Amino acid sequence: MSKNGLTNLENQIIGLLSAGDESGMALLYEKYSGALNTIILKVVPDTVLAQEILQDTFIKIWQNIESYDASKSRFFTWMARIAKNGAIDATRSKSFKKNNKTESIDNSVSTFEPGNDNMPIENIGLKELLKHLDEDHRKIIDLLYFQEYTQTEVEKELGIPLGTVKTRARRAIQKLRDHLKGDIVISILVSLVTFIIYNLIR
Repeated sequence: MSKNGLTNLENQIIGLLSAGDESGMALLYEKYSGALNTIILKVVPDTVLAQEILQDTFIKIWQNIESYDASKSRFFTWMARIAKNGAIDATRSKSFKKNNKTESIDNSVSTFEPGNDNMPIENIGLKELLKHLDEDHRKIIDLLYFQEYTQTEVEKELGIPLGTVKTRARRAIQKLRDHLKGDIVISILVSLVTFIIYNLIR
């Protein structure tokens, strides 16, 4: 235990995250994903939704690491609060209350709205990931996420059926996931984009 009350591991993780080092994110995920997921599941019993909230939790930890104050709370307590609040927010959403009646993936819940957390997408390199997609799938992601089109607007813009819009969005995400297996940090980002897109096209 160091003088600031943090363990060596906690100091290491905080230092890496503060420096913007992605290895800190991987270490954070490895050491704390199980415990934080358990906290989320106590509020949201849906395992799929819980995983999505967990990914969002890690993004928020990374973005807000500078606000952590070791003199006010333990590191895990601070992270647990972020996870629990994210789960509670999800249960309060209208979409959660509606979708709680079905397990259809078309009705997946999302409480994240593009712009709310000011996530630096370009800095993290998400646009670079889209280069792994063909033109049709890349265009869908660009319109739905980066340009914040609605499903109807994409339908009109591309002149394709609504069902095709949904299908291409899902396939695009799956292609990214298949390509990025084993990359924990980027997989978290892909999961976040999945979360957002399903919210936009449900």
